[in-house]
Amino acid sequence: MSKKKNTKEPEQVETPETEEQQGCTLTQEEMDEVRAHIESLQKQLDETVNLLQRNQADFDNYRRRNASVRADSYEEGKRDIITALLPILDDFDRVAESEANDAAWAEGVKLVHRKLTETLQKQGLSEVETDGDFDPNLHNAVMAEPQEGVEKGKILAVFQKGYRVKDKIVRHSMVKVSD
Repeated sequence: MSKKKNTKEPEQVETPETEEQQGCTLTQEEMDEVRAHIESLQKQLDETVNLLQRNQADFDNYRRRNASVRADSYEEGKRDIITALLPILDDFDRVAESEANDAAWAEGVKLVHRKLTETLQKQGLSEVETDGDFDPNLHNAVMAEPQEGVEKGKILAVFQKGYRVKDKIVRHSMVKVSD
């Protein structure tokens, strides 16, 4: 840009001319106003871009958190239905251990028991171990009695099996321990 100085008129600033703007000149004061306006618009643009970036980051966090909550809810629902089916599994265990007069009926019950067990195992169900020492995180001691030749805290009998789904206990084993 070239500046012309005229002693009679305010200082003029020439801008590059286009076909549409031929003969347009701005005073220094007008040019300063235009620059201030441009700086103001640039500041607004930067703030808007910053706000949009924060909103995008918030939405990404929301989506990740929502996916996590969904997965946790699914796993909790799975544990709930498995817990509801455990009494049925216990009944099948008792029927399978009983003496049946009809061999075909007994075989059918064992087959249904095996299918139910396999289906639940595919969903992450596993039996809580009851061999060895009593662990209050895994077992529920409902009886204690002294047993000669057995050290204190050993599991003597299992009254009800305990189960876990993946790493969470859904039912503690009911056991008798040595005292």
